[in-house]
Amino acid sequence: MELPENQIICGDCLEVMKDWPDGCVDLVLVDPPYGLNSKMQGGTWGVSYRRGDMMEWDYVLEQKDIEMAIRKGKNAIVWGANNYIMQPSRCWLVWEKPYFPTMSDNELAWTSFDKPSKSFRHNRIGNVNGHPTEKPLPLMIWCIENYSKLNDIILDPCCGSGTTCVAAKMLGRRYIGIDISEEYCKIAEERLRAVDTGVPVKETRAGQQALFA
Repeated sequence: MELPENQIICGDCLEVMKDWPDGCVDLVLVDPPYGLNSKMQGGTWGVSYRRGDMMEWDYVLEQKDIEMAIRKGKNAIVWGANNYIMQPSRCWLVWEKPYFPTMSDNELAWTSFDKPSKSFRHNRIGNVNGHPTEKPLPLMIWCIENYSKLNDIILDPCCGSGTTCVAAKMLGRRYIGIDISEEYCKIAEERLRAVDTGVPVKETRAGQQALFA
């Protein structure tokens, strides 16, 4: 089947992907929602989207749904996988984020790779582009550089503000992003256009144009 390469799709990822064959993309790179809003209140968690009693960006993907998403890739990296039951893997990734004493010192990602575990140290955390749990762009660049090849298809079925897709585009990979929030999909599309123009989203909104057509 023909996949929607280099697109951001607004919709429920489970519906969007349900007819896609297993192994249809090279890498699933995802930071799925796992119910942080049920454990934390206030601050940046207070966004307006809801699905039932949960914030829409933070509805819980069930175990079977994570497993279905993983199967779409030849390989997978799943951030926050310590909140799920995963197959044994010797290649866990660690994002070290020091100097935030009220939060976890690190976050963990399960991978399907038969490689040594690795860690990445970076202090910047979410809400840079309006999403409360946004992963840093350097972290996603590190993942894609080390665990995919040029022109691979990278799928993020819970893409939020599009950081995974932006990193993929910057590194010469194809991408597919899916998110249920129309607002975050628009932000992701703006960020992807900014990769082409070289003008950051903030400046584009203020009316600045690209120097070269």
